[in-house]
Amino acid sequence: MAHRNCIGGVIKSLGLVFGDIGTSPIYTLPVIFLLTKPTETNVIGILSLIIWTLVILVSVEYAWLAMSLGRRGEGGTIVLMELLVRFLKSNRQITFVTFLSFIGISLLIGDGVITPAISILSAVEGMCLIPRLEGMRQEILILIAGVIAIILFSIQKKGSEKVAGAFGPVMVVWFLFLAVSGVVSIIQVPKVINAVNPYYAVKFLSENGVSGFFILSGVILCATGAEALYADMGHLGKKPIIRGWYFVFIALVLNYLGQGAFFIQHPNAKNIFFEMVFQQVRIIYLYIPFLVLSIIATVIASQSMISGMFSVVYQGITTRIMPMFKIHYTSSELRSQIYIRFVNWFLLVSVLFVIFVFRESHRLGAAYGLAVTGTMTITGIMMTWIFYLKGKALKSSVSAFVTLVDIAFLLSNIYKIPIGGYWSIIIASIPLGVILIYTYGQRRLYRRAKPLVLHTFLAGYNQVYKSVNKIKGTALFFSRDIKKIPSYIIHTMFVNNIVYEDNIIVSLVVLNEPFGVNGAFTVNLADGLRVFEIEAGYMEVVKVNDILKEAGITEKVIFYGLEDIVPRNVIWKVFSIIKKLTPTFVQFYELTPRKLHGVVMRVEM
Repeated sequence: MAHRNCIGGVIKSLGLVFGDIGTSPIYTLPVIFLLTKPTETNVIGILSLIIWTLVILVSVEYAWLAMSLGRRGEGGTIVLMELLVRFLKSNRQITFVTFLSFIGISLLIGDGVITPAISILSAVEGMCLIPRLEGMRQEILILIAGVIAIILFSIQKKGSEKVAGAFGPVMVVWFLFLAVSGVVSIIQVPKVINAVNPYYAVKFLSENGVSGFFILSGVILCATGAEALYADMGHLGKKPIIRGWYFVFIALVLNYLGQGAFFIQHPNAKNIFFEMVFQQVRIIYLYIPFLVLSIIATVIASQSMISGMFSVVYQGITTRIMPMFKIHYTSSELRSQIYIRFVNWFLLVSVLFVIFVFRESHRLGAAYGLAVTGTMTITGIMMTWIFYLKGKALKSSVSAFVTLVDIAFLLSNIYKIPIGGYWSIIIASIPLGVILIYTYGQRRLYRRAKPLVLHTFLAGYNQVYKSVNKIKGTALFFSRDIKKIPSYIIHTMFVNNIVYEDNIIVSLVVLNEPFGVNGAFTVNLADGLRVFEIEAGYMEVVKVNDILKEAGITEKVIFYGLEDIVPRNVIWKVFSIIKKLTPTFVQFYELTPRKLHGVVMRVEM
């Protein structure tokens, strides 16, 4: 039974984790050979670079180093930040690490836009090898890719739980086909196996100098999606993903070697991957099913990235670095199955924009990689720091070496900025700007709202509680920090003299751990005033109503604060718009509408 579960976990990982990196053979080599001549020496050198990039950046950086760092089995940029901050005592260092994680999250979102665009567009372009479709206009291919993207994003609200079970088996077929197709070509030119020797990678770089260095910007495309190994660790566990990578790695290496062998024989090939397959199957009735399979594989890769974006944003919401976008839970069983409407449509608009701007997959590939290498570099820096502070000399040394490799790849991608790479920066700057404005605005808003320290509040509360007529029943109030009472509670009790017999201040505390939910009364502050604290991991779906009911709380009314922000400059105007367009605390946690009573406070910023 354990063996069967293990195999099942590996198959699921192929669909959930490896879709992106598994479809990279479609576009990697065509992009690389836009930058260099397809000589036999160059082909073997570049194949060696690809193989050892997969070894260093995927196997070592993510499968070994990153996946050894987790919190209760969960991974990702925010997890690295939480792990690192625990060791830091300097506020400057904490601020630096926090900002670094903000950049990492933003780059990951930027990567999430380009991945569906290049994957779907490159697969659709394979239609041009079908007889009578050779002259198909690029506009038609763009339209087909756009329609596929629209359909993909339109079904997100229904949830991917029903079709997720088919993702794994489809990707098993895909990777088997990659391996078999590669072997067929390798048999014809067996010398490409020499590329396994890292000597040829080093030789290529040394002989080509600066031009060879910039070719690394194309080589990195073979490792796109590597961050999914770590980011999706919480969904499947560490072992199934690592075992799945063994299988994926072999399939990818065989296919890249096979493409290299085919390219040596056909140096004029443009769409190397599809032309190799088309020559192998010969019969059009076999090529069309393969083309359909490749499109399905790219859709699965895109689906995995979209689901990953939802998870990243949800972590950002629960750790209070992102606005409270409306969340829809698409599965009653899988907590990872969520839908965020704003994120979904932002990604769709961005993907369509990128497809229509770049038009061809090789042009899109020429601008791809900047966000990927930026994310990898940030991961490497944070990992090295953590291992160093933990006193793990071997891992910190290896991690430092890997980080230097990441930096080399990042620098090689700099030249892409003026030829389209700037779009990665622009797209990533949108979530980064939202995060910075929101986090800084929330701190500024909190200070301007002038919360009252607890002992001062209690002095006023005791006086009011004794002197005014109390309303029968229980009233709930929400406060992030029980030591500082929000101004809306002060306004309600002290200005309007609205005091219930039983007043409960509910505090929702986000834990540094990803999972775990607990709710309990912690302290009686005064007569008729209690504190109920809910502790929840930052990956948890918190159902506040259910927790309150389980504790036996039957509230009559729920008070909450609403800020009427008066902005004095453009930044605060943007912050005000963000606050107006996103749900309030009570809407986000779906508290009972008929019991809600908002208290509006005017704040000048």
